[in-house]
Amino acid sequence: MRVRLPAHAGTFYPASKDDLVKAIEDSFLHPVGPGKLPEKGGSRKPPIAYVAPHAGYMYSGPVAAHVYYDLSTRSRPETIIILGPNHTGLGLAGSVWVEGYWKTPLGEVEVDSEAARDLAKRSGVVAPDESAHIYEHSVEVQIPFLQYVLGTDFKIVPVVVLNQTLDAAIRLARAYVSMREESYGDRLLLIATSDLNHYEPYDVSVEKDTAVLKAAESGDPELVWATIERKGVSACGPTPLTAAVASAKLMSGKVKVLKYANSGDVTGEKAWVVGYPAVLVDWE
Repeated sequence: MRVRLPAHAGTFYPASKDDLVKAIEDSFLHPVGPGKLPEKGGSRKPPIAYVAPHAGYMYSGPVAAHVYYDLSTRSRPETIIILGPNHTGLGLAGSVWVEGYWKTPLGEVEVDSEAARDLAKRSGVVAPDESAHIYEHSVEVQIPFLQYVLGTDFKIVPVVVLNQTLDAAIRLARAYVSMREESYGDRLLLIATSDLNHYEPYDVSVEKDTAVLKAAESGDPELVWATIERKGVSACGPTPLTAAVASAKLMSGKVKVLKYANSGDVTGEKAWVVGYPAVLVDWE
């Protein structure tokens, strides 16, 4: 079976198992993070979706930890669609890895081939393609967090989109919701990944990012997209973020920001920062 090797171990996160576990635990215990390690064996119903950031762990790990702490309080999903942006420009406009395993320093996770092909068929905006994933980090950096919280007893559907459009977001959300409602139920979960505004001063980025997250909490995907465009927010995953909000609208859910911070909150360098969201889409 095809194995996708880690492309960013040693850069975005540590390459050794022990150091990686420490980096993840440090993210949970960081002042910007939840301040505690995840629970084990949670029983709450899985939510509709999450949005997590995807920078190096030293920058966005503490914000991402809020997503994975909440996940630890839930009953275990069997398959997780991880939807991220394509930063490399390789591959198709929308690419899904459809078979084999993804490897990290914490072990291997199996790709759910049936769900991957189902998503491609239903959405019409992604197709089987590995080249877009070989060097891409947005999906990869989520997997060690998932392995830390869930072990290895889950499957993934890795998806990246190059063409960032509102139409693609809506189509992916409809495909995900139809899969969940018709076939998979709570066994299926969406984790979308996006960073927010890039490389502007702290106060400018906070104002822009706050507007986007306020739009997200309205549950209106069109408003999210319009806000990103109107304010010139250089988010690198507008399609994944908007797809998560669209999923909330389709399933009569609510969008809640679990945590927002930017790189300046972690490093102290505020002349130019990158924003990081942790977002929950749930019924409560």
